[in-house]
Amino acid sequence: MRLAASELVPGDAVRLPLGAIVPADATIVSGSVMVDQSMLTGESLPVEAEAASRVYAGSIVRRGQAIAEVTATGARTHFGRAAELVRMARAPSTEQAAIFATTRNLAVVNGAVAILIIGYAYASAFPSGDLMRLALTALLATIPLALPATFTLSAAFSAQALAARGVLLTRLSAAHEAAAMDVLCADKTGTLTRNVLEVVDVVRMPGFNRERALALAALASSEADQDPIDGAVRKAAAAQAASRASERLVRFVPFDPATRTAQAFAADRDGNEIRVVKGAFEALAAASEIPADAPHIVDAIAAQGHRVIAVAVGAPAPLRLAALIALSDPPRDDSAGLVSDLRRLGVRTLMVTGDSPVTAAAIAHKVGIAESDVLARVVPEEKHRLVKRLQGESHGVGMCGDGTNDAPALAQAQIGIAVSSATDAAKAAAGMVLTEPGLAGVVFAVREGRVGFQRLVTYTFNMIVKKIEIVLFLALGLVLTGHAILTPALMVLLFMTNDFLAMSLTTDRPGAAASPSRWRMRNVTAAAITLGGCKLAFSAGALAWGAFRLGLTAEELQTLAFVTLVFGNQALLYVLRERRRMWSSQPSAWIIAATLIDLALVSVLALSGTMMKALPLPIVAAVAAAAIGFALVLDQIKLGVVSLFRIETAAPAESAGGGPAHG
Repeated sequence: MRLAASELVPGDAVRLPLGAIVPADATIVSGSVMVDQSMLTGESLPVEAEAASRVYAGSIVRRGQAIAEVTATGARTHFGRAAELVRMARAPSTEQAAIFATTRNLAVVNGAVAILIIGYAYASAFPSGDLMRLALTALLATIPLALPATFTLSAAFSAQALAARGVLLTRLSAAHEAAAMDVLCADKTGTLTRNVLEVVDVVRMPGFNRERALALAALASSEADQDPIDGAVRKAAAAQAASRASERLVRFVPFDPATRTAQAFAADRDGNEIRVVKGAFEALAAASEIPADAPHIVDAIAAQGHRVIAVAVGAPAPLRLAALIALSDPPRDDSAGLVSDLRRLGVRTLMVTGDSPVTAAAIAHKVGIAESDVLARVVPEEKHRLVKRLQGESHGVGMCGDGTNDAPALAQAQIGIAVSSATDAAKAAAGMVLTEPGLAGVVFAVREGRVGFQRLVTYTFNMIVKKIEIVLFLALGLVLTGHAILTPALMVLLFMTNDFLAMSLTTDRPGAAASPSRWRMRNVTAAAITLGGCKLAFSAGALAWGAFRLGLTAEELQTLAFVTLVFGNQALLYVLRERRRMWSSQPSAWIIAATLIDLALVSVLALSGTMMKALPLPIVAAVAAAAIGFALVLDQIKLGVVSLFRIETAAPAESAGGGPAHG
């Protein structure tokens, strides 16, 4: 009877004919089949399944037929468990952790200072209206309003650059997560290899040449059943100009799993019949004349990770061994380059595959992966557990794969990368999809991620310094002048003319670090507090100059404080965008434009008295000149602070890419 696969239960008997998709996990009861289970295990070649062997839901029967007993259905199958792992997998986000840590550190430091400011004002018997305005100003000063928008904008710019290089992001945060990757778990079949079986060698026996051996093998290869081995043999034979058989095919006997051979009967030009047998060496060795060293040759070929197919010919008997054909799924042309480039970037590559250890080791050797970094016979659950374990050891983990068996690990990794030929399940689980053949996009994604990370560190560093300094400046100004030195309106204007224009840092193009980039918020915060103290000294000095030397009124002091903060913040931006000397690299056109707009707008407002008390031109010019001098002094101090707190320094932008091929 015919039933929907969803109605099967353990214990049911099912027939598995040629071409069928196995409907559930089952055990073979009778018959034998060759099944393609690469979607689940990643194995590049179909496997034989005889009585007592297990077959898995989703596998495809390539040869033979069998009766099997269902052992698991639905979510309990290997396929079902993989789907459940994809649903449950959650990658820890270093970006979210960084935003949380930044907000937390600011809340702790600035919140404490804001409470002291309000407490001091209350103890000084401030009028209730002034006290409310002061509290609102202090609150506005502590909130990093542009932080989430800046992170998103930076990721969007990185996504645009990646898309132009054939890398499509399925979630924006993946652009920044690539910066922290220090381990890449790469699937073998279809990722490091082409997932196309090819003839890599033909070991001919005495009396035969390569062309003749391939011609005979092609006679015993089916054209109709799309068998990958037969297809590879026929393709290799077609590529040889002189390999077309002179015999006319009379009868073809398809591959028989019981004998593990396929046969062809042909007639030569004189009408004489010849018989060609192709199949497993062990099956042909028992019925053919073979050279004494043939078994050793077979062992040597298998040790290189190749599949061995024997070809024998007779007229029609006895059979004589004609050749041993080595087949393999070769590495992609750029796989070795990928491993080498990632190693130079400080990223270790692990091969994680469901294929045999011998085959995996052979491919690893060809692409430059150490044998100790190869994990074979790994099922989807184990790939997922491996990624989680590496994350538990504080590694930034990337996973590159193409099959459904890779989907759980792709979803769990901080940076899941699906190659262009990946299944829909793999692409849906990944955070990054390569839209062009090859693996060059992986290296470019790492470099672009590190560039984006440098932009974010610069913005975060800049923002923390300003937020810490402004709250302390409010407190110091309150003590020095006896009144609030900024109004809520001026604080909002400061946000609009400075903080949001500082988002232009996301357009900068710093160099990429030579090693994986990690958020070290304690170091960044400590360095920011140190530099914030320096900026506080500059702002407080300008305020004291205006209060005690120039004798400005309370309203004029508020304007002076506002202008000093804006000009000082612009000086700070250019100092902190480079961890080396601030003139070591050229800022982007957007940064320069934002600075010019900011300074021009604030100068016009301060000189015209719009929204604030007007200041004379000489005072505004003096503050601008002082800000330039402050930038030169702070740049010298910054070098020591960056070294002391080990703030990551990027390579020069011109050397980070290494030319067009490397981004």
